[in-house]
Amino acid sequence: MGFFDGLDTEKYDRKYQDRVLVRRILSYFAPEKGRLAGVTALVLTVAGLAALQPIIVARGVDQLRDNSSSTVMILIGLSVLVTGVLVWLANWGSRVLMVRALGNVLVKLAGDAFKAAAEHDLSFYDEFSSGKIASRITSDTQDLGQLVQLVVDLISQIVEAGILLVVLFQIDALLTLYLLALVPIIFVLAISYRSLARKATRQGMRAMANVNATIKETVSGIAVAKNFRQEQSIYRDFSEANLTSYRINVRRGLVLTIVFPTLNALGGMASAFMIYTGGISAYQGMVTAGAWYLFLLSLDRFLFPVMNLSSFWTQVQNGLSAGERVFALIDAEAAVVQSDQQPAPELHGEIQFEHVSFRYKNNEPVLDDFNLHIQPGETIALVGHTGAGKSSVARLLARFYEFQSGSIRIDGIDIRHFELGSFRRQLGIVSQTPFLFNETVADNIRYARPGVTDAEIAELARQIGDGEWVDTLPNGLNTMVGERGARLSMGQRQLVSLMRVLVQKPAIFILDEATASIDPFTEWQIQQALNLIMHQSTSILIAHRLSTVRSADRILVIEKGRIIEQGNHLGLMNQGGHYASLYNTYFRHQSLAYIEQVHELMEEPV
Repeated sequence: MGFFDGLDTEKYDRKYQDRVLVRRILSYFAPEKGRLAGVTALVLTVAGLAALQPIIVARGVDQLRDNSSSTVMILIGLSVLVTGVLVWLANWGSRVLMVRALGNVLVKLAGDAFKAAAEHDLSFYDEFSSGKIASRITSDTQDLGQLVQLVVDLISQIVEAGILLVVLFQIDALLTLYLLALVPIIFVLAISYRSLARKATRQGMRAMANVNATIKETVSGIAVAKNFRQEQSIYRDFSEANLTSYRINVRRGLVLTIVFPTLNALGGMASAFMIYTGGISAYQGMVTAGAWYLFLLSLDRFLFPVMNLSSFWTQVQNGLSAGERVFALIDAEAAVVQSDQQPAPELHGEIQFEHVSFRYKNNEPVLDDFNLHIQPGETIALVGHTGAGKSSVARLLARFYEFQSGSIRIDGIDIRHFELGSFRRQLGIVSQTPFLFNETVADNIRYARPGVTDAEIAELARQIGDGEWVDTLPNGLNTMVGERGARLSMGQRQLVSLMRVLVQKPAIFILDEATASIDPFTEWQIQQALNLIMHQSTSILIAHRLSTVRSADRILVIEKGRIIEQGNHLGLMNQGGHYASLYNTYFRHQSLAYIEQVHELMEEPV
């Protein structure tokens, strides 16, 4: 087993060849052609002026041998000063343009990565950690930006070396060939190191993504951890992930630091060789002292790009590995695929499930040859034991998951033909655990319909319990709800979620009812909100409250992915079948008769 074996990879990860990565990165720079042209011109200017400096000094050395006057020295010094200032100005200008171009590219890249993540179906998030996905969108795009800046600097150094090469060939071709013979040796050594460095860096980034995912999960569940006094446990989980990341990145550092000392030693030997051969040539009068000095300076200029590439090999591999990870996220194939993109018309809400089979995992069927026909405006309640397939029916209808066979039609049209954006705008969905953003109550309500005014929201709110639930809030509709709605009670969160759907006015309403107990007054308000929504929509209710079940036009009892009973409450109770059993298990204790019976028993003398 190797150093880095065992670190998990995501199923959608893929390896890209370097030329594919480079072509992909360059495609993001296409809109920045103007700035890149300016960067190119300034980089060439920097390279030319930087190459001119050692030539000026070398010529000055030869001039001082023949004429050591102060005037010559002043002219040499001024020439070096002027070229240095010009180099600084051109370098500053190129970096300003590059920063702007790179900033635009990273914004676009992060946006594409986020859009790809947001458009994935829920099965994608069931399988892959949201913390790791966030790491690709944020830190990986920044690492890719550092690579681009490093490449620009490297190109400038290579151009500078090329200009010097032309000058050196004119001075002494033999010494120049000696110099060039050293470069391939060092370059081949650096390139051969690429594969190991890429693997080490990729594993290091995965380890860091594991740390990010652990932090996100533990912080999100901090309330539960505190309730059960598990602060030490979540710290232990973080420490394990952090220690793994530490070990992996230490090993990565050891791998990445091998090459630079080796190249440095080779550079020292190359310098000794050039000093020896150049010194003999100067002694024999074959070259001037200034030319010899120019060769020694040029050795550093030639080796520096390779040495620089090696010393910053970590950033290079970080950037390439980051590019792989970001593009893998963007290129990840969606499980839910639409066969057409036709805009959804105004829906009436007739729903048909025809021989639908669905499974989350292979060999674990959830729905098996499922058939259901819902009339427009009808309200149905789905009941059954946990795992029977109730929530799956709603998730498939909303196209959060892909079914394996059969068809689902709305108003006679296969839902796989709709453009998802226009289709989902006509769906109103309330999940079992209402999620609220850390904004005001009004902002959360208008989330699905941004144009709705405070006056419209207030008017709708008054239709639910005469608006008393709003009056109980500290600042009414302007009350901040806190993270995930933590400042509101569970009943208030449910009311806000229902109001969010109510202002949307959907054609189809899906409610996965919360199981948490609430007081009777809040339950009455929630039922009022449900009645307002159901009055204008075709409704599918995954019911956990007796009041919700009784309000449905039709009750469907689901068992192992099939409908085994259906009818209204009284009819199903009279059958004495599966629904009657569910009623006695889950719903009976919520009925008024049961509560009065328990109350009478408690009052009887022992």
